Amino acid sequence: MTFEEFVHSRGAALVRFARLLTGDEHRADDLVQEVLAKAFVHWRQVAAAQRPDVYVRRMLVNANSSWWRRRSSREVAAAEPTPAGGPAAAEDIGTAVAARDELWRMVLALPVRQRAVLVLRYYEDLDDAAIAEILGCTTTTVRTTALRGLTTLRTRHRPVPDDLPRSAR
Repeated sequence: MTFEEFVHSRGAALVRFARLLTGDEHRADDLVQEVLAKAFVHWRQVAAAQRPDVYVRRMLVNANSSWWRRRSSREVAAAEPTPAGGPAAAEDIGTAVAARDELWRMVLALPVRQRAVLVLRYYEDLDDAAIAEILGCTTTTVRTTALRGLTTLRTRHRPVPDDLPRSAR
């Protein structure tokens, strides 16, 4: 498979994965472009791998982690502009959309590795072995990381009242 064929067949999926991984469509586009530029230079090595898709996804995960380590990552994204009519009232948005937005914000607040595991498992529909290969860890680590991420999401989504006895939690 040539580089051009790979990008043509998998480019959209890589951008979707990067957007889910980063939570920012502009940074995701930049991340995919950066990773594909590196993959192009080393395409013989990438193509020699049995599964170049897994190789490039791992490059995306690593590049995203590296982005957080750089000093330039301290920039803060501006909020999305509101429509000309002013901020939308809470009643104007459907309940399902609001719940999805709340859940997505909680996913974005997870640590990078937990977010990567959950995105690969539930959005990319990969099994634990493929996720472990992409992240460079064991399948046990994938399952543990997913469990921790889901537990965090459940705790944040439905907080337990303080007055409840510990045995009922």
